[in-house]
Amino acid sequence: MRIFWSVLLLLLLVPDAVVPGRRIVLGADPFFHADRVDLDPARPTLTRVGDLVWLGGVQLRSHDPQFGGFSSLSIAGDRFTLLSDSGDIVRFAMGADWRVRNPSFAELPAGPGIGWFKRDRDSESMSIDRKTGEVWVGFESYNQFWRYDSRFLRAVGHVAPPAMARWPANQGPEAMTVLPGGGMVTIAEADPWPKARGRAGIVFYGDPVRRPRWGFRFNYIPPRGYDPSDMTVLPDGRWLILNRRFAWARFSNVLTVVDPAQVKPGASVRGRDIATLAAPLIHDNFEGVTTTREGAATIIWLVSDDNQLSVQRSLLLKFRLDPVAPKRNRN
Repeated sequence: MRIFWSVLLLLLLVPDAVVPGRRIVLGADPFFHADRVDLDPARPTLTRVGDLVWLGGVQLRSHDPQFGGFSSLSIAGDRFTLLSDSGDIVRFAMGADWRVRNPSFAELPAGPGIGWFKRDRDSESMSIDRKTGEVWVGFESYNQFWRYDSRFLRAVGHVAPPAMARWPANQGPEAMTVLPGGGMVTIAEADPWPKARGRAGIVFYGDPVRRPRWGFRFNYIPPRGYDPSDMTVLPDGRWLILNRRFAWARFSNVLTVVDPAQVKPGASVRGRDIATLAAPLIHDNFEGVTTTREGAATIIWLVSDDNQLSVQRSLLLKFRLDPVAPKRNRN
């Protein structure tokens, strides 16, 4: 017990920067602003990348050194919710003028650990239950899912699925989304199931906390050299998976569409790549993806994790899904 109190006193008295991995929260001032960015700085008129049409984007800036690290996002109308991998919640409104309005900062009210260290709030994925408004969050280091009320005021349940128990730390449920018909799908960042290729995936038939029904395992095969970093569901039910790569001191991303009809027990699934964000186009550590609707158009949003490093950026990008018509054979 004496050792416990000695360690507790040390943690309370020693400055945060001295304790490795100590978690720092956002300050009380929620001010930040947005600066417009181009798809290609050298070609400002460029508006297409693969099956996506560029609708604009911004770099989010704040004087708070903890601002950033965004790993997932949710959008309802003009209201944005960004969740960082340290458990920080940034909410704001933004219209067609790309100006930030009514910003607010908060933090997850509970999580797998006590919350003193970054690994206690390693929140890498987020999805909204459209029926209840409650929020699912995936914690990578603990291989757990937590569910929060619609305002992030309290946790309403959590689970550590046995099938995920052996997923390595920091390689857990990087990508996760609630499925329209009920249930959930998640994909690990790195390792496949034993004697398989790709990345380990699980489909849960029901809510793993409130209506636990075991589903099945599958394997997702990402583009070569890439790892899945987030996923969402398109309006037509297909899965949109964001993949990430870091090579030669640069990040790049590939967006892949997967037909869920191909996802069956034990199957190895490879989707269709629809767009690549890599130099000289705008690029960074994009970790969050979601979709919205504007009339009949499907809108795709991306957010990047800057790791709180000055050499990276917190980018929020907007595209319209507009598949390129296949070329006809003239012979």
